[in-house]
Amino acid sequence: MWAKIPEGGNEVSAMGDGAAAAAPRPGSGRGSEPIRVLIADDHALFRRGLEMVLEEEDDIDLVGQASDGTEAIAVAGEALPDVVLMDIRMPKITGIEACRATKEVAPSAKIVMLTISDEEEDLFEAIRAGASGYLLKDIPLDEVAEAVRAVHGGQSLINPSMAGKLLSEFATLARRDAEEEERVQHVAAPKLTDREMEVLKLVARGMNNRDIAKELFISENTVKNHVRNILEKLQIHSRMEAVMIAVRQKLIEFS
Repeated sequence: MWAKIPEGGNEVSAMGDGAAAAAPRPGSGRGSEPIRVLIADDHALFRRGLEMVLEEEDDIDLVGQASDGTEAIAVAGEALPDVVLMDIRMPKITGIEACRATKEVAPSAKIVMLTISDEEEDLFEAIRAGASGYLLKDIPLDEVAEAVRAVHGGQSLINPSMAGKLLSEFATLARRDAEEEERVQHVAAPKLTDREMEVLKLVARGMNNRDIAKELFISENTVKNHVRNILEKLQIHSRMEAVMIAVRQKLIEFS
């Protein structure tokens, strides 16, 4: 299926095909607003396939489609989706560029890259651009809705085949990029309070918000506020980037 990278304190896990029953639908309860989704892909048949799957879900509302990067930005600015499913290779401007611009016009949107590219460079650029997920297009269509719910719920998703590359890159960055590490130390350490640093360590360990709250004897809402402050202070878009900083600061280590 896909692997979950720590996002706002959610646990890390990897799931194989059919390994677990579907999780409860967070938006399916009465009175809950449906998850607003935008599809951005230059292949009409692929968009149609996603549309057919998502329209079957009561808790998901398809609010727009785009066939190129420029259109994706425009539609996102008008529709203000909760989740954007975006291809990397698109006409006019790439999905990476569209991801950055979409975060400007729709800051609360979570962006999931759906692509055929398993290139490491594309993965890392997507994370730097603020993507909350990176899934290859060979994902079964019936799993897309669960991916949408997971990202909307605060998780970051990545194909298991790419997860190892990502963690490897974290470790490499921690070892080789002395100049960048020094910059991060100058920027990150003085700005984060002791409590925020504690929260960041626990997020990096894969603890969920509830467990972090119990560990620190604070409320879940307080944990969420700390995570939001961490992202703002470090001037980053994604909690995966927060984990990268945690590695560079030697808060966590990957073997």
